[in-house]
Amino acid sequence: MSLHTDIKNQIKDAMLAKDAVRLSVLRGLSASFTNDLISKKKKSDELLSDEEVLDIIRRQVKQRKDSIDQFQKGGRTDLVESESAELKILETYLPAQMSKDEVVNFVKAKQTEMGATDPAKKNQFMGAVMKDLKGKADGTIVKEVIDSLFA
Repeated sequence: MSLHTDIKNQIKDAMLAKDAVRLSVLRGLSASFTNDLISKKKKSDELLSDEEVLDIIRRQVKQRKDSIDQFQKGGRTDLVESESAELKILETYLPAQMSKDEVVNFVKAKQTEMGATDPAKKNQFMGAVMKDLKGKADGTIVKEVIDSLFA
């Protein structure tokens, strides 16, 4: 069963369980799926691939993290709590992320493989690493690691 179908089915489960937060998050995802299908000029009842679904979920996670950051700066703890609850639900659909140590080891191995030592080619190296680690590691951690290697 595809991730798209699985999430649509979980909407029913959330309704039966009367889990308002989960239901809201899943409905929002479903709407994002439909919007993505329409933007790609597909029919709204078609299914997205798992990779497309994960991209949408990653976007939603990034939005929640940005919102949490802004609400914390604004002193709105009530909104921070609700966004955090939604973030936890969204993160359950994402594959496990690499730890910082794993990212460091991967980046060092990639650096020796590519022979990337010139700071002028840092962006090209970062692009190659990000392509390999897409969905496996947080981009901000990867950027920190690469910046520390070229510093």
